[in-house]
Amino acid sequence: MQTKRAVVPGREGQMSIKLNVLDHVMVPDHQVMSADEVQALLERYSITFEQLPKIYHDDAAVKQIGGKVGDVIRVIRQSQTAGIAEAYRLVIRRPKK
Repeated sequence: MQTKRAVVPGREGQMSIKLNVLDHVMVPDHQVMSADEVQALLERYSITFEQLPKIYHDDAAVKQIGGKVGDVIRVIRQSQTAGIAEAYRLVIRRPKK
């Protein structure tokens, strides 16, 4: 599979290559969910916002789709056994070391 690359200015006039990670065959589809979709998800599974699995704000896929802290991301994977599997992640800030 051919991945899309863009040449962008780097540091001190150097050029660097920016890769769209979502174009890679091993990276599942990521989507930012609307507030209505999130509310329906929480009601469907009888969970609270804080009980959702987490994903860091600096994850390459989250950055690529423009996800922000507090957003909920839908991850859609192709599965040999389930066909299509959806997972949901709450975007959080990575703790400082």
